[in-house]
Amino acid sequence: MSKTKPLLLSGIISTAIAVGFLCGPSAEAANWFALQGISPPTAPLFGVSGFIEPTVWAQPGTEDEMLHEVPHINLIGPDFSQGTTAGILRARIMFRGNLNPYISYFVAGEFGNNGVTRVRGGYQPALIDGHVTFSYLPGARVEVGLVRAPSAEGAMQGFMTYNYVLSPTVVTQLMNQPMFDSSFSSKVAPTGSALLPGTQTLGVNGFRYPGAMVFDWFRSGHWEFAYGAMLGMYGTVAAGNQSNEPMEAVRLQEAYILGGKGPFRSDIQGGIWYQHAAPRWDGVNYDMNRYGVDLQYLQGYMHPWGRQLRFEYIHGNGWIDAPAAFSKAVDLKQAGLYETQLYPGISNKAWGYMAEAGLFLTKNIEVNLRYDYYNRLPNNPVQNRIFKTYALGVQYHFTPLTKIMAGYYFRTLGVPHPNATSQSVANSVDNVFALQAMIAF
Repeated sequence: MSKTKPLLLSGIISTAIAVGFLCGPSAEAANWFALQGISPPTAPLFGVSGFIEPTVWAQPGTEDEMLHEVPHINLIGPDFSQGTTAGILRARIMFRGNLNPYISYFVAGEFGNNGVTRVRGGYQPALIDGHVTFSYLPGARVEVGLVRAPSAEGAMQGFMTYNYVLSPTVVTQLMNQPMFDSSFSSKVAPTGSALLPGTQTLGVNGFRYPGAMVFDWFRSGHWEFAYGAMLGMYGTVAAGNQSNEPMEAVRLQEAYILGGKGPFRSDIQGGIWYQHAAPRWDGVNYDMNRYGVDLQYLQGYMHPWGRQLRFEYIHGNGWIDAPAAFSKAVDLKQAGLYETQLYPGISNKAWGYMAEAGLFLTKNIEVNLRYDYYNRLPNNPVQNRIFKTYALGVQYHFTPLTKIMAGYYFRTLGVPHPNATSQSVANSVDNVFALQAMIAF
């Protein structure tokens, strides 16, 4: 049951706004609050853009040793039917503009084949962005609608800055929340978990929630302070409201700007953030807490020897889900193997981090290295799983918005307290190769 609340949230927001006023407002700044929250001052009344991501994935599709089934970790989502396949991961059309100097809007539809468009096991195009921003109050812009909630850098960044096809496991499992039908009758068992078939999954939220966010950014010389604080609804357009309590989120960040502007400006930036929601299940509200820190350095984008370093740490407690290990098959007797296991109690924990480096060898060619670590349910010895991935990537940048990415992902799954089935799944985990063209228009 929901007990913990961000009691200091209002104080943090007040302090953030006060610090911002001391710095003084900036006429031009570059951060995700600015890039995604408002349209550029020169934007027309109505503008159209978009992007498409044709993608190829390849892995052996190894079966486990006990059940002789291919586990989900060796199959490509969201349908988990093949280990090697091709498809359109994301396909988005976006409309944005300025109604007047103080009101901007942004609307986007998602048509790719991914977790956002996978609802109750079927394909359903989604409204992924839809907000209006009012910039009348100095130091406190107000964004209303379907909002990308303040959170981890990896959950806020735009598509053009993705360096890999596969996102870090800690980001996808802790931050990209799957929505479950709270009216589905599935009691929380004495083990502290509930089982959910795929037909009750209402898609992931793409890091967005319906609600309202107050945000702004402030410059003083090379320094920039930015904040965002949000009250919203735990749900999506497809899922509706899955709680009767508001979700809350706040992020504070400070940057030292070395030069440039836009998503690839040269800077050193650090941020802290916190999210709280109270998802409802079987008539009970449960706490879902997420918080973390991140640090990044970027200099010389699309210049020889341009470089970037990124680090982020994410911690969660309360509502934690463990995705299904297998697709349902006639010879699988244990429901826990082919249904999502939801652990809603406040004592449940998960945490992880990622570290990444990138280097431009020429203006167009960039090489990347990333390590990500995710420790899920260390409080539950039977269900504890540790995901580790080393990723090697190379990119060819035609323009800042059009490129080709290739990556190879070395993956391991650790089971500290295994049984025969869990160990056989861990032993079967494949490495993955992924190739993607990111084409913007």
